[in-house]
Amino acid sequence: MSALEPRVPSGPDTTVPVQPPQSPQPPPGGILEPAYRALSIGIISVIFLIAFEATAVGTAMPVAARELDGIALYAFAFSAYFTTSLFAMVLSGQWSDRQGPLRPLTVGIAAFAAGLVCSGTAGAMWLFVLGRAVQGFGGGLVIVALYVVVSRAYEERLRPAIMAAFAASWVVPSIVGPLAAGTVTEHLGWRWVFLGIPALVVVPLAIALPAIRRTASGPVDTGGAPAAFDGRRIRLALGISAGAGLLQYAAQDLRWLSLLPGVVGAALLVPAVLGLLPRGTYLARRGLPSVVLLRGVAAGSFIAAESFVPLMLVTQRGLSPTLAGFSLALGGVTWAAGSWVQSKGRTAPYRERLMVLGMVLVAFAIAAAPAVLVESVPVWTLALAWGVGCLGMGLVIGSTSVLLLKLSPPQEAGSNSAALQISDALANVVLLAAGGAAFAALGGGAVGAGHAVAEGASHPAAFVVVFLPMAAVALVGAWVATRLDPVPPAGKTEAVGGAAA
Repeated sequence: MSALEPRVPSGPDTTVPVQPPQSPQPPPGGILEPAYRALSIGIISVIFLIAFEATAVGTAMPVAARELDGIALYAFAFSAYFTTSLFAMVLSGQWSDRQGPLRPLTVGIAAFAAGLVCSGTAGAMWLFVLGRAVQGFGGGLVIVALYVVVSRAYEERLRPAIMAAFAASWVVPSIVGPLAAGTVTEHLGWRWVFLGIPALVVVPLAIALPAIRRTASGPVDTGGAPAAFDGRRIRLALGISAGAGLLQYAAQDLRWLSLLPGVVGAALLVPAVLGLLPRGTYLARRGLPSVVLLRGVAAGSFIAAESFVPLMLVTQRGLSPTLAGFSLALGGVTWAAGSWVQSKGRTAPYRERLMVLGMVLVAFAIAAAPAVLVESVPVWTLALAWGVGCLGMGLVIGSTSVLLLKLSPPQEAGSNSAALQISDALANVVLLAAGGAAFAALGGGAVGAGHAVAEGASHPAAFVVVFLPMAAVALVGAWVATRLDPVPPAGKTEAVGGAAA
């Protein structure tokens, strides 16, 4: 599941934004009370659209890559989305903080739909990847703007509930999406999976945008003209996006000449990451830096592994695209269950322990997935294991979002939300690059010429070297999850203190 994100113009920003969540007399009730109902339904509809796209497209991807003779570039189809979204996230954070989230949301939705059309009409794999890149740009704009909407429009006590609702909106797409996409792929062709989804854009636009305009548009400070965009951060955003793209290319090409773009990519990426993420992030400094780091570790390890699950089931066990995608359907339910658990007020004092448990469950699921490479192991065991991993992700992802907004002042909600999403997307790019390189090096690019099991049966190691390292990364996340409290536990000293990262 990916996680797995778009926005639009209105007239001049003259609306008065909702006061920050510390309102002295907040409206009673939950996120579906009259004061929040239209906004909640609208933004949950946007998440529903993103969820349906992610689950449906993931099911059709192996067939699309095979028909376009692009199995060797399979990882690019996923990482291109995350690469371009990196730049869009920084842009959206600044845009939302300065002018409100409405415009980046609308532009993002439009780009998201355009990318789907590009991929659905592609006649070559590079055009397919280009469409995914356009989707990523739109998705990056959307996800950050939605976080800003949550920060401005919902008081703090309601934020866990709206994050849980975001997760719950994945349940139906996770069950229906793979089945529908697999059926369409087998009977009409994979292209219709991409071309049919843009029609769903109309409903979220009609519901969400008026409510956002009323409750969360305009700059936080209405006393003066909006501040100019930070040119340095925009340049760093370009650097992080270009660097990630070059690293991905180098990892997939696997030639000595690829060392040059790899070195250039690292030279662009490292200073950009250090400039855009909170100080101390990669040393797991307590508080916000560790929250941002954990989001990347969790999302990167899980999504990099999940991206290869349908391909493994189709090529190694001979499943149809429908069954391969449907084997992950349980994950939508358990992910929502995990997010629901973290949203309950009685679990708040134990949030850190729940997140440690969540990362252990994720590591278990990823490590258990390659067991289906053994013919005697039933395929349904992977579905159960992945459901356990998704339960852990529900505990972790929802909690990182809640903690991020809790630790962010209103005027920095956009920038900090962008940092959280950058960590998420960058980890996806880097770990997909590493996994894709290992996959290709062990002959993975030769897998998948057809559904026959014998075609891919000689390459099980290509999948093993993707899953087991990602499980190790998830275990590192369990340690990071012990460092989310800004104040060290009584009697313990801070090991990494104010070190920079």
